[in-house]
Amino acid sequence: MMFQYSFRYFFVILGGVFTLLSSCTKEELDIYKRPATLEPPIYQTLQSKGNFTSLLGVIDKSGYQRTLSSAGYWTFFAPNDDAFKTYFTSTGLTLAAIDSVKAREIVQSMLVFNAFDQTRLPDYQSPLGWQEARAFRRKTAYYTGFYDETTFEGTKLKAVSLNRPNNNYIVGDNNNKHISYFTSEYFSAIGLSATDYNYFYPNTPYTGFNVMEAKVVNADIFAENGMIHEIDHVLNPQPSIDEFLRTKPQYSVFRNLIEKYASTYALNDPMTTKYANLTGKGDKVYVKTFNKQASSGKFLTFAPNCENFLKNAENDSQLDMWTAFIPTNDVLTQYINNVLLENYTSLDAMPPGIIIDLINAHLFPTTVWPSKFRNSFNALGEEARFDANADVVEKKVLSNAMFYGTNRVQSSNLFASVYSKAYLDPKFSIMTRILDMDWKNTILNPRVNYTLFMISDEAFKAAGYDYDPSKFVSNVANSEWGYTPPGSTTRTPGTSVLASLQRIVATSVIYTPQNQLNNLSGKGVIDAINGEYIKFENNKVYSTGTKNAPITVTGSKTATNGKVYYTNGLLNFAPNNTSIADPIGKDLSVLGATADLPYYNFYQYLKNSTAFTAATFAINGVNEGSFYTFFVPDNAAIQAAVNAGVLPGTGTGAVKTPNFNPTSLLDKKIVEDFINYHILNKKVVATDGKESGAMETLLKDAVGDPVKISVINAVGSMQLADATSKKSNVRVDKSNNLSNRAMIHLIDGYLKAN
Repeated sequence: MMFQYSFRYFFVILGGVFTLLSSCTKEELDIYKRPATLEPPIYQTLQSKGNFTSLLGVIDKSGYQRTLSSAGYWTFFAPNDDAFKTYFTSTGLTLAAIDSVKAREIVQSMLVFNAFDQTRLPDYQSPLGWQEARAFRRKTAYYTGFYDETTFEGTKLKAVSLNRPNNNYIVGDNNNKHISYFTSEYFSAIGLSATDYNYFYPNTPYTGFNVMEAKVVNADIFAENGMIHEIDHVLNPQPSIDEFLRTKPQYSVFRNLIEKYASTYALNDPMTTKYANLTGKGDKVYVKTFNKQASSGKFLTFAPNCENFLKNAENDSQLDMWTAFIPTNDVLTQYINNVLLENYTSLDAMPPGIIIDLINAHLFPTTVWPSKFRNSFNALGEEARFDANADVVEKKVLSNAMFYGTNRVQSSNLFASVYSKAYLDPKFSIMTRILDMDWKNTILNPRVNYTLFMISDEAFKAAGYDYDPSKFVSNVANSEWGYTPPGSTTRTPGTSVLASLQRIVATSVIYTPQNQLNNLSGKGVIDAINGEYIKFENNKVYSTGTKNAPITVTGSKTATNGKVYYTNGLLNFAPNNTSIADPIGKDLSVLGATADLPYYNFYQYLKNSTAFTAATFAINGVNEGSFYTFFVPDNAAIQAAVNAGVLPGTGTGAVKTPNFNPTSLLDKKIVEDFINYHILNKKVVATDGKESGAMETLLKDAVGDPVKISVINAVGSMQLADATSKKSNVRVDKSNNLSNRAMIHLIDGYLKAN
């Protein structure tokens, strides 16, 4: 507790000490005597002022006369008689008509724990000491306590609200409400203005020291047991979000989502006993929590009935509060029908986690000021996407949150981006699970465009893949993921299966900042988000595993950040729906299978070289999991290399015969080096114009450093320059051949290293 006024009383006592030194009478030696200069307590101070008659009458009825007349340490926002005159007129009440319950409510809601003068109220009482100009709230003496609740199912019960944000309840914490005030120091520190205040209270001038809708007309009235700030308005306790929504039928659709899909009631024995001791009644008492979907890992951003904010520090509710943007029934109902239920028959038919996400899109874990919509973010990382003037139909500063009633639904990325097309469709549950593991946050970005090739559960099943939580076994990691080869009944579970699925889904996610795939009727090549390439032509799409059996586009939809294409298959990396990709060497063997094919001569050197293993099609230095680009000289270029003595050949004339299988170690080394110099190491480039520059090959120089070539890349063309500055061109019509994490190009020359 910070006793910022104790210095006044210290000097009073100190003065007594000096008096004691100068006189020795018994009366003056009485150090326990109340100093004559000490201000009277709050109650007596209000009496002495003469303009708090109604407030004193309310205090008398509330039972707080003794509290405010004795020891303590309070801040009291005290309405004067003019304030009560206005209050009586507006409510139709009279002082005589106010009973003890209402009187306590009025007094407690304006009575703040600890004494603060005007200069200290903007400061936050952190565990490490005062932090200036960070606070705009203080805890009051008012709390709701036990109340009558009706569950969504219609059950009536006695309840208490949560007092911790993580669905915990601490017996002994009354969940006291807070009061908000608005000071020039705080507003200046965080960049607010009178406009932010008057947005909520248009009928009250902003003075630089306002408490809710009241002006402070006389600050810093000292009292023995605290501090009084005279205000010109009677303040009632504000409801929490949970309490507020109970009384607002225009937001009942949103409230019903919370009540039905998030709310639970936990029996609390200590509070049941306490209630019995206080009332003599035998009702069971339940704590209202919001963890109904805990088993799925889905929780509300905050508990709408919790008054204590985060409680990471004792007083953190002084500096922040929640915010809720709640759509009216008509717009929310329309949104649910048009967006959420596009692929479901009812809300009950969809995973409840989707509904929690919809709710959370409207709940912000911090104070969202009217001028800060674009700088305040919900738990999904989305700014408040509302116009403070056009989209807000009601606004309130509640006890635990700022409330904005809206005529729009938050345009959440979860329900508007390309991700939503899988997330909101039960036919794509496997793809959604994989996206959630790897790429969800990436493709939710509304400022970057993506293209998704949608993979249905049916397509995964046809390819042999499945997700079945019932088949999870503790000693096999990720055993809920399985692969059963077509025609077999043997299911292989585990991490390798999951890795294959992750690769397939990643190959279906394309970064398209320029909307490059807005139309697939043409022809092109483009890299996926995992670095692998796909090709498209006339609404057919090719991947490494489907290059001989492309998938067909059957439809499309547009999202806020791109487009999705529905297909009749999946962009597999392995052929014929197997789970193992063909090695690059095998693809080269197909490209160079016969002498009439332009890849033939290169493949003949490769397959007979020391770099190649015929049984497995493995190439030395080319490792599974890394990326490569092969620049294969065409038959004429290979012949030119043989004629120039760069590759082994036989004969003595200008035109030599290629020696595909030399016997000397030197010639074998020449062939292997030649091959390595035509392979980019750990990099895939296509004729898409994306990457140019010096790039490493698999060839190493005498000291073990990689030898580089230069790549000049443009859309539809590519040129290479070797170490001797000799240039070769990619033959685009025969290039961009997809392979296992690789691209194979045909070039019209050969590369020669020094």
